[in-house]
Amino acid sequence: MTPLSRLKSLGLSTGLAGWLVVTAPRLLHAEDSISYKYEDYREADGRIAVRTQSALFEQDLGPDMHLKLGGVVDAISGATPNGQPAPAGSDQVVLTELEKSRTAWNAEFSRQFPRVNLALGFARSHERDYVSTGWSVNTLTAFNQKNTTLLAGVAGTDDKVQVFYQTPWAHKRTIDGIMGITQLLDPRTFVTFALTTGRATGFLSAQYKLVQKSIEVAPGIFLPFTFAENRPDTRTKWTAVASLNHAFTDLHGAVEASYRFYHDTFGTNAHTFTLTWIQRLGEKFILQPELRLYDQSAASFYHYNLDQTSIVPMAGTPPTQGPFYSSDHRLSALRTYAYSLKAVWVATARLQFDVALAAYDMRGRDGVTPQSAYPRASILTAGVKLSW
Repeated sequence: MTPLSRLKSLGLSTGLAGWLVVTAPRLLHAEDSISYKYEDYREADGRIAVRTQSALFEQDLGPDMHLKLGGVVDAISGATPNGQPAPAGSDQVVLTELEKSRTAWNAEFSRQFPRVNLALGFARSHERDYVSTGWSVNTLTAFNQKNTTLLAGVAGTDDKVQVFYQTPWAHKRTIDGIMGITQLLDPRTFVTFALTTGRATGFLSAQYKLVQKSIEVAPGIFLPFTFAENRPDTRTKWTAVASLNHAFTDLHGAVEASYRFYHDTFGTNAHTFTLTWIQRLGEKFILQPELRLYDQSAASFYHYNLDQTSIVPMAGTPPTQGPFYSSDHRLSALRTYAYSLKAVWVATARLQFDVALAAYDMRGRDGVTPQSAYPRASILTAGVKLSW
């Protein structure tokens, strides 16, 4: 997961519930270990930069129980589009500088029963203007001589958001559910299918994003005014995922291919294709290249600006009954490409190091929003894991 997916206050997060519900328990005991990871996410042209440090502790508690404790610290700085269009004669959208930090922690306790693994999770994330508390319950059941496993889970969050045009803090709540199945086809191949659904209610806008409208202040005289964006206060989403994993023993490698379809009541449809190759080089090295392609349609209420619409926003708190409008480029029609290469060195039976380099490129495809709104980024990740 990149830092972008964790910046909840910038509207970039999929939510703690999404993270919790897909963190499935395992039927087999995990290693007792402690690990540390450093990640540097850096957008081109002085845009957003995020430095992330995280740690994870895992420990068996007897033969049937396992505990995970994790923590994350993010330092965020740089410039990001605020939703205003580029000035006349320029193709550079307006940027806003920001500097902030985030701390988060999570815990998961799992218990293995004869056929079912039950995991209970809790997580909390804190920024000066966004606080999120999340929980999850996941089960993983094995049957068909352990050739088939069934995942079922539910998760939720309760968030508080500080909004510049209202007090006290606004609230946002989510509830998500997942149902998935993994089937072993042969000793080298298995497939996975999963369906998820979720519902978010409350304050769903990005609290610092603006829209612009040129308003006639005198006959023939128009001036640009900015307003807070206004998204619907309810969103329902659905996701379907299918993946295939196959090991090539003669090549000492394996491939994982997956497809993900997403749809929500904002009107967005999205497709994600991921292809990963895992190559073992001798006894101590693993090389893992990955390609990820993502394509989405625009939300029904996305507008580069409101000049070509009949919408006239109101000053102050946007009306919950609509009209709805946003100029957040992340809701526009866009396509992203991500390429990464990860290397793992198994130094000893108990000590492992990894490093990864990735490139991320987001491109707009509506023919209206300038490409300057969309980021290009490089990501460096390095980690160490000690097992016992």
